[in-house]
Amino acid sequence: MDNTEGSLTEVQKEILIGVLLGDGTMRKKTHALLEINHSFKQKALVDWLYDKFHRIVLTPPKQRKGNGKRIAYRFTTRSLPVLTEFYNRFFHKNKKVIPNDLKLTPLTLAIWYMDDGSRCDEDIYLNTQQFTQTEQLFLSEILNAKFGFRSSLNKDKKYFRIRIFKESVPRFMNTIYPYIIDDMKYKLLL
Repeated sequence: MDNTEGSLTEVQKEILIGVLLGDGTMRKKTHALLEINHSFKQKALVDWLYDKFHRIVLTPPKQRKGNGKRIAYRFTTRSLPVLTEFYNRFFHKNKKVIPNDLKLTPLTLAIWYMDDGSRCDEDIYLNTQQFTQTEQLFLSEILNAKFGFRSSLNKDKKYFRIRIFKESVPRFMNTIYPYIIDDMKYKLLL
């Protein structure tokens, strides 16, 4: 996982894309930084992500009190030009967007699922409510074309999210299984 100062390996780029499809966010002044912020219940995932990006982080993850009783666990990277490239692709006017040239890999999909996916009964959901309906349809098309899944949009209260239908769940699980960290295996339907 070694890389030169201020650059990202291909694996780190795939992980970063998966995080940005999920709950990961970025901020930018001169250059962008990545913020990973989850509930303390997902400490293992945050620690794993920190391990993958530790060379561009100055302070390890810390616990902090969030809204109400929520305890957050988070870290931020340094502001770097290489992260600005991702910010410019995934953010427009400070709003997260899906780039037209998005490429998904099994690792990216696994990170996205660990970060912001869920299972309900026999279906899988990717919480994409922050994206427009057009962007979500685009994501669903990529999932179907690249991986052979059967997916569509599912209305969750007043917003949409991506639903992977139960007949595609075994293929989905087999695709992501090699990349799921031990503490997140409870999300698997095998």
